[in-house]
Amino acid sequence: MNDKQPIYILPESTERTIGKDAQRNNILAAKLVSDAVKTTLGPKGMDKMLVDGVGDITVTNDGITILEKMEMEHPAAKMMVEISKTQEEEVGDGTTTAVMLAGKLLENAEKLLDMKIHPTIITKGYNLASEKAKEFLEESSISVNENKNEILKKIVTTAMTGKGAETVKERFSEIIVNAVNQIQEGNNIDLNNIKIIKDKSNGINDTRLIRGVVIDKERVSIDMPSKINNPKIILFSEALELKNPDETKISISNPNQLQEFMDREENMLKEMVYKIKAINANVIFCQKGIDDVVQYYLAKEGIYACRRVAKSDMENLARATGAKIMSKLNEISEEDLGKAEIVEEVKHGEDPMTYIQGCENPKALTILIHGGSNHVMDEMERALKDGLGDVASVIKDGRIVPGAGAIEVELSKKLKEFSNSLPGREQLAVQEFANALEFIPVTLAENAGLDPIDILTELKAKHDQGEKNAGINIFTNKIEDAFEKGIIEPAKIKKQAISSSSEVAVMILRIDDVLASKSSGKGGMPAGMPMGGYPGME
Repeated sequence: MNDKQPIYILPESTERTIGKDAQRNNILAAKLVSDAVKTTLGPKGMDKMLVDGVGDITVTNDGITILEKMEMEHPAAKMMVEISKTQEEEVGDGTTTAVMLAGKLLENAEKLLDMKIHPTIITKGYNLASEKAKEFLEESSISVNENKNEILKKIVTTAMTGKGAETVKERFSEIIVNAVNQIQEGNNIDLNNIKIIKDKSNGINDTRLIRGVVIDKERVSIDMPSKINNPKIILFSEALELKNPDETKISISNPNQLQEFMDREENMLKEMVYKIKAINANVIFCQKGIDDVVQYYLAKEGIYACRRVAKSDMENLARATGAKIMSKLNEISEEDLGKAEIVEEVKHGEDPMTYIQGCENPKALTILIHGGSNHVMDEMERALKDGLGDVASVIKDGRIVPGAGAIEVELSKKLKEFSNSLPGREQLAVQEFANALEFIPVTLAENAGLDPIDILTELKAKHDQGEKNAGINIFTNKIEDAFEKGIIEPAKIKKQAISSSSEVAVMILRIDDVLASKSSGKGGMPAGMPMGGYPGME
């Protein structure tokens, strides 16, 4: 018999897309992700309203927040979300730029694929361009030495322009720079030491920096003082209770013995309070429980106490007040106590909090955001985190670049010059990488309602004349020197965006076969795919 039977190597529940179809589908998905966030870029960028399955609303123009809330289904789209997460974790800002660059790199690669250029050549060219772009970025960046704080404030102002916090960007820039300078230890900056608390009262202008810690705990007894001036603080990691010995039997034959046992227990608890009082401590934060009897005697002695304080809060209290976290009462001395100007209980609506303020040299701080609604405060928090990430990046890296699209145009110009020295087809890939960088200033212009072609042409002309800091000042609609106008960005953020975007673009371009198992619970659709099949997105 000559009839050949088909051979099945994959189960029927697997959908396979191969060759050009797989590449085009992935590129389309990446482009759609890029399009989803590009309107948020820049000072005139718009916001997105995202409504989840239970009706909760998020209003933001923060790239990472938008992508996480959108719950992407397409596997290539999920890879794009991953680079935004990497960007956020590494440098704290620039997520929109990274995603837009990745989408544009893949879109431009499609032109080369249409010219019958092999994906391997494109990826080689992109890798080459990425390394050269980072070299040129280093050359074009300048070191931060003089007027460091003023430059840092300008960086925060640039990061916040176009966000919900724009009206208070000057105030926020001062808060952020002061906070980062305070917690900095050498070249080490741990932004986890800056806690952000929200209070739905007053306006965003009332947002302030507290030289200390705010914890969401109240004093354990209303008989305790609500405010202690010049507190001496104990941080205790164990319970102020008597330990219950396991499997212990106590034989009591008459009521006197029972009373004697109870009195002894109370005396032991009372002794704990006397030990606290003996070292002149008047505030105690306990990581575990506090017995009712201990609470009573603490209140009687005028000692402020909080229980079940989170471990992270205990560590922040130690950094802020200088107290040591102790586990044995007998070993606590006055040298182990922390200091501050004031400890007090403050109520925000129905929620009481304990403020520890006025610490001498705190290495943990709190930014208290005020605002009229949760949506406003959430967006303020995102803006603050972007600003904190920018400042930390500059302090660690020490280098800055002009914003307003200036650095992208300069890198594009240098990459095009470099591409002319390449003999093979990689030259075309490097040129397309350079064109992708121009997508940033083009989008800035589009989002501001300007003609992108006119703006880009003028920008290129200025850079060809040697004005390497020329960028788009969106507020005057003119091409101006970005450094002179205070539009400054951290070099590290741009470097990370170039790395992340080129890496994901190269990875997606190398895929020519997609095997997707169908989910049994979605009517036979492939797992991780949108309804309607592989090519598109919902």
